Amino acid sequence: MRSSQWKFRLWPASLAGRTASVLLIGLIIVQGLGLTIHALDRMDVQRLVQARDLAMRVVSLYRTIVLTDDARRPQILKELHRGPELSAVLSPLPPDVNLPGMPPIEQRLLRINMSLLVGGGPQIRWRELVFYGNHPMRRVVIGMHLPDGEWLNVSGTVEPLRPWDSPTFLVAFVLMTVTAAALTLWTVRRLIAPVRTLAEAAEALGRDVNAPPLPVDGPTEVATAAVAFNTMAARIRRFVQDRTELLTAIGHDLRTPITRLKLRAEFVEDDEQRAKILVDLEELEAMVSATLAFGRDARTTESVSSIDLAELLRTILDEAGDARPDVQEKLGYDGPAHMAVQARSLSLKRVFVNLVANAINYGGSAMVRLLSPDNRLVVVEIEDEGPGIGPADLERVFEPFHRGEPSRNRETGGVGLGLPIARNIMRAHGGDVILANRPTGGLRATVTLPV
Repeated sequence: MRSSQWKFRLWPASLAGRTASVLLIGLIIVQGLGLTIHALDRMDVQRLVQARDLAMRVVSLYRTIVLTDDARRPQILKELHRGPELSAVLSPLPPDVNLPGMPPIEQRLLRINMSLLVGGGPQIRWRELVFYGNHPMRRVVIGMHLPDGEWLNVSGTVEPLRPWDSPTFLVAFVLMTVTAAALTLWTVRRLIAPVRTLAEAAEALGRDVNAPPLPVDGPTEVATAAVAFNTMAARIRRFVQDRTELLTAIGHDLRTPITRLKLRAEFVEDDEQRAKILVDLEELEAMVSATLAFGRDARTTESVSSIDLAELLRTILDEAGDARPDVQEKLGYDGPAHMAVQARSLSLKRVFVNLVANAINYGGSAMVRLLSPDNRLVVVEIEDEGPGIGPADLERVFEPFHRGEPSRNRETGGVGLGLPIARNIMRAHGGDVILANRPTGGLRATVTLPV
């Protein structure tokens, strides 16, 4: 469980983040390998330079001693300027030091350079060379067997190899890495942008079936996806339009026979039967009117404008109180005095009129709260003190013509299209309507709306 949580934290969730992470990890690996190769090459160069420099100084010392008379050699050896890091002694024996043999690479480089520099005839050439070296202390001991039998034993120190000792290397490496990382992130964002645009277009299509089409541009694959998405959106619009027009046409055509039936019902002599028939026809006419309104809302072309949501909610409550004086004391508003949102004013008013009316009709009260959790979202809560709704019906009441429990009967008004219309309108605005039972009793309708 803990490992999966760490994986969730370390591995990005977005496609752009994952792509950038893979490329940056690859960049780090390549840079690491490049640094390793650079360090190895620089160490080889430094090793060669050190071997050549040491060989020149040792061979120069050797030639001076070889070309000097035996009697004067100790004096000349003292007078020679060798530097503090190099010392030499004459001895009848090779160097006797507690050091391991010099590593083959350094020994080979010294042999080659010393052999190239010594020159001269057999009377100058040494008879034997021995090398000792200690890597941690970088101490070097070279024994040169002179032609006359003596040994010239030279001891010195060599500076450690510094593969990163360069005044411009670190700056160049940082600039190169930052540039490559910035270019990688910029490229990933550019390549992933069409995917983000496609996701935004799909979300906009879910809110509004008449959303504008995607621009057909960019690489071939992106343009092909845009064409396919626009074709799908056009088919969805045509499907919704056909079904909406069919529903509206049926509702419109039913008005004429309903009117004829009302006229014929007046000729029914039985008063009780005539009253029942007229009640059924009134209910049928209300359902037809609601169906036509549902169709009109689905095809609305009302423009989006800035409205004061707080003022709208207070106006709706005032109008509800004027229409129902018996519940005026149970109507309330809690929230800021003003709050501007971008919405279709008539459609938004219809949503809140419907929800407030439901709260009054089914709960006997309506408490409206206007909240703004952040700068991107507005929340409106409408609470009542009624019996609530069964948990199984909290979502089913949003289905067209579906009713809740028996307490919400036809006498209270409505035919089961108010909540579906309200949810359709809010989802077209990019928000939603959710119902929930209050712990203390009653129902809460929560409306979310993007600012």
